Amino acid sequence: MGFRFNLFLFLIAMLSTPVLSDLILAKVDRRIDLTSQIVRITSVLKVENAGTDVVSEVLFALPEYQSKNLVFMQAFPNGGKGKTKASTTSLPFQVVNPEGMPPALTFYSVSLPKGLSKGESFTFDVFVVFTHSLRPFPEEITQADSQIVLFQDSAYYLSPYEVKVQSLTVTLPSARVESYTKLHNTKHVDSEIKYGPYEKLPPFSYSPIVIHFENNRPFAVAQQLVREIEISHWGNIQVTEHYNLVHGGAQNKGGFSRLDYQVRAHVRGSSSFRHLTAKLPPRARSVYYRDEIGNISTSHLWGDSRKTELEIEPRYPMFGGWRTSFTIGYGLPLKDFLFESGKKRFLNITFGCPIDDVVVNNLIVKVVLPEGSKDISVATPFVVKQSQEVKYSHLDIAGRPVVVLEKTNVVPEHNVHFQVYYKFNTLSLLREPLMLISGFFLLFITCIVYMHADITISKSSPSYLAKLQWDEVQAAIQQFRSSINRCLVVHDKLEASLRDLSRTGDVQSCKAARKAADGSLKELAKELKPLLAFLQSSPQATQLWPKVEELVAKEREMQEKLMLKHSTVVDSYEKKSGVRDIENRIASLQQKLVALRQDVDELLEFLDEI
Repeated sequence: MGFRFNLFLFLIAMLSTPVLSDLILAKVDRRIDLTSQIVRITSVLKVENAGTDVVSEVLFALPEYQSKNLVFMQAFPNGGKGKTKASTTSLPFQVVNPEGMPPALTFYSVSLPKGLSKGESFTFDVFVVFTHSLRPFPEEITQADSQIVLFQDSAYYLSPYEVKVQSLTVTLPSARVESYTKLHNTKHVDSEIKYGPYEKLPPFSYSPIVIHFENNRPFAVAQQLVREIEISHWGNIQVTEHYNLVHGGAQNKGGFSRLDYQVRAHVRGSSSFRHLTAKLPPRARSVYYRDEIGNISTSHLWGDSRKTELEIEPRYPMFGGWRTSFTIGYGLPLKDFLFESGKKRFLNITFGCPIDDVVVNNLIVKVVLPEGSKDISVATPFVVKQSQEVKYSHLDIAGRPVVVLEKTNVVPEHNVHFQVYYKFNTLSLLREPLMLISGFFLLFITCIVYMHADITISKSSPSYLAKLQWDEVQAAIQQFRSSINRCLVVHDKLEASLRDLSRTGDVQSCKAARKAADGSLKELAKELKPLLAFLQSSPQATQLWPKVEELVAKEREMQEKLMLKHSTVVDSYEKKSGVRDIENRIASLQQKLVALRQDVDELLEFLDEI
């Protein structure tokens, strides 16, 4: 591919239009930063006008394989040493299609602050950022291998103008280089490779270079990042960020050994990353870090009045091709980010991802405005896709307007401030408190009316009378069950006296127990008479009366059998009969008593359910 491209550039160089030859690049100094997964190239260009016409723009060319990965570009006057980018104004640029230029090149026109007359010069910087330009080679590695990547570019500055002097410096993350293209005037010192200087290069000069080097920096790629910024005029801005992260480097092959990783993480996991650092706005509060399972405690937060940093650690080390999803949330003071401009308010907050050197394939920023906001507009320093939607929250009626901003291939250079302007009536702040007050007021009024109103059923109505009768039947059934249970207690005492007789032989004590039992059972029989009469006469107890009558009969039969058993045993002891003879005489009675007791228990259980 490189040979074809060189041949093509040679042909178009022969067909270059003479208009472009009026400009000369007196000096070109390029620096390529390959210390992370993002490729950053800074070119310092000194332009001279060798023609007679005034020139107000300069063409900047990129080959197709680079332009498709270009995500950020900025041109600004060179202020010399000690001057920063922020201290200068960016130069406007746009994509152009000059006549006679090959389609394999993409041209950008940089507008100069003022036109250059003959013999005048101007020095400016061009800063470009590329993603997905480092190709892992090999594409699959084991846990113990380091990640080796390939980078391709040209040692010569590709330009439609003649270049008098140019040099190139490539900065690598480490001094380990597998191989690199060696040309005239090439030096490799520590983690830098220098090409040049080269002099008197014709237009469209191109000399391909390939650098094969070690790069174990985190290749963290957010396939999708959704940032939700919710504004509350009660003093808080809540930011929630949902990450879907993948390690975009060489794919991990083979098994993963946790033991090897913990013992020798720097050797047995050098291509993975364990930590990521998010630079949050100053005074961030209520910070949390969690995933679908729950809160992740392996995080560290520190900060001061100027910055807040959150170091996050996924649940497992991230090797090539591995994925993870998590959420970061925090609150911000409203007064630091919301301002007023005339009759409008505007939010001024950063756009991109706060985590260092993360490439975001698809970034969605949602700004949730208070309900009632109108005349909404957005100001961004770069082109984004805009839309609006509605979100419903607590006590909302019409919903809260949401500004949705979407951009692909986002890098840290996009993490700059943008503004969302809107109008909002301050009186709208009272709407939700008034709704709460009105709701509680109506609740209290309803309670007062309920407490003072007589909503009972009329005491003369048939349903009310039927309910009273059923309550009386239930009370009678409860008393009836209590009396039957007391009878069963007396039966148990008689059985206990017989057991004592067999153990001690005290006949008199057994007779005394029989006498006491007779008295108790007579008293209980008197208590049952009025209850049975009531249940028999009550229409509400019509369905219950057969069971009650059966239960009374079973208890009386059980009482008779028990008394007969008691008399038989006492008589036998008085006649000094043998134990086996006594058992034979009462065997049939005992069987009937057991069956009767079981029937009585079942009937009592039936009444208890009613």
